[in-house]
Amino acid sequence: MRSSVSDKNRILLAGGFHKVKSLALSLIRKGYKVTVINKNYADCHSLAEIQAMEVIYGDASKPYVLEEAGADRMDIAIALTQNDEDNLVICELCKKRFGTAKTVALVNDPKKTEFFYNMGIDSVVCAINVVAGIIEQQAFMDEMATRIPLGSGRVGITEVFISPTAPAAEKRIWELDLPRDAIIGCILRGEESMIPRGDNRIFPGDTLVVISTSDQEKEVIRKLTGR
Repeated sequence: MRSSVSDKNRILLAGGFHKVKSLALSLIRKGYKVTVINKNYADCHSLAEIQAMEVIYGDASKPYVLEEAGADRMDIAIALTQNDEDNLVICELCKKRFGTAKTVALVNDPKKTEFFYNMGIDSVVCAINVVAGIIEQQAFMDEMATRIPLGSGRVGITEVFISPTAPAAEKRIWELDLPRDAIIGCILRGEESMIPRGDNRIFPGDTLVVISTSDQEKEVIRKLTGR
């Protein structure tokens, strides 16, 4: 039975188990209607215990499975399988065949990030880049005798575009007045993606991938963009 949540809040999660389960629970708490596709029957059985979520057993890279999951009614499709090629196919099918408004793909190989964007994927998240960014910035800030704890709260990843008038424009990473529980995990500049160090300068037109606790997200965006 479908819930009464607005169709504007529909999200499709494809593949994965632990990542999907954690993300789905967080999205459901925020009022989203979540549908999950997983080709492992045992994983589907476990995920189905989350009563507020619809679970589809099947391969999300197959059009008929996406059709059964209602991909044409989704606002966001997030591909989280362990296979980069599958994630690309899933996102492309959702975007081009089913008209999903926004697609997000997880990639394991950072060299594929640019290619995924060129293929029309709206957001590409590379776990290696994000983790490396945390390590790089933590090491730099440790040298400055400053500690940046991520805390025990829920952590979110946000893409923030830097306009020419944004407070962060032309500043170096270490100059940013960010909340304690926020860091810059990656800088997207044109067709490049880079892991920032504290002395990297931010330029107008950059997109910053920000990692922060959920309660700091709005403050981080305000600090970076002025809005």
